[in-house]
Amino acid sequence: MSSVAAQEGRRTAVAPAQAPASSGGRGLSRKHREWLAAGLFLAPDVLGLLVFVAVPMVLSVGLSFFQVSGFGSYEWIGLGNYRRMMNDPLFWDSMKITGEYVVILVPVLFCVSLGLGLLVKQKLPGVGVYRTALFLPYVISLVVVGVLWKFLLDEQTGVVNRAMRAAGFDGESWLGSPSLALGCVIAVMVWVMMGYYMIIFLAGLQEIPKELYEAAKLDGAGPWTTFRTITWPLLRPTSFFVLLMSTVAAITGGLDLIFVLTNGGPANGTSLAIFYIYQQAFGFGEYGYASAMGSFLVLIMVVISAVIFKFTRGGRFDDGE
Repeated sequence: MSSVAAQEGRRTAVAPAQAPASSGGRGLSRKHREWLAAGLFLAPDVLGLLVFVAVPMVLSVGLSFFQVSGFGSYEWIGLGNYRRMMNDPLFWDSMKITGEYVVILVPVLFCVSLGLGLLVKQKLPGVGVYRTALFLPYVISLVVVGVLWKFLLDEQTGVVNRAMRAAGFDGESWLGSPSLALGCVIAVMVWVMMGYYMIIFLAGLQEIPKELYEAAKLDGAGPWTTFRTITWPLLRPTSFFVLLMSTVAAITGGLDLIFVLTNGGPANGTSLAIFYIYQQAFGFGEYGYASAMGSFLVLIMVVISAVIFKFTRGGRFDDGE
């Protein structure tokens, strides 16, 4: 009997050790479950990017090698559209205007958004209302924004000129002057987009440990010293994101606003590259030529993004130490 009891005891001792092995063989490991969950969460976005971004880009590059008529006929012309683009002065004028637009818009938008982020981070009365009011223009359709600002900036009946005349100044042709129209478009775009990037900066600012500010205050550091030694270094990844995304948005966006606000005028003074491409495609039916210009613009955007990555080291802005 004692030997039988001893054998039963050994079986009981061994059984629990074997149970996890058998259950582990039937299921997925924790690592595989995490990878599966991550894949399921990413699948909708990846599928959307493939269907609505990657595939149209590939088709656009293919279309750029064809001469497409308004009746849907396709004629292979190889690099003909690209040669035409290189000799098109209006396209290069639009690229020049786009360059000026990006060089002015991105730094102004960056500084304004950062300043607003620092402001709404403070414990002010009703700060939630201010945040909502500043973010609200971003959720409004650009078509509505264009109609609104076209009314405000109208030379004869616009609110801006009326206020200037009431104050004793002469009104300006804000949207009719080649020297002012592009600046007005940039100002409106800053007004539209600053709330979004303000929220991005605010999220980055809130991630900075409060203990660092308390220690700096105890050491007698002033606001500028605190910003230079604590806020800016720890905000560099967020700054990199804002710089990259605002540059891409400036190059590829704003078509709706330009179309409603100025329609590319006056004298093509606000005809950005994206607007000129739109005109060629849907105004003149030059789909192949528009695809060639669009492919070139995407290439320029990729190069600029790579340069930003190179000089900012992916958001570190340091010497790699």
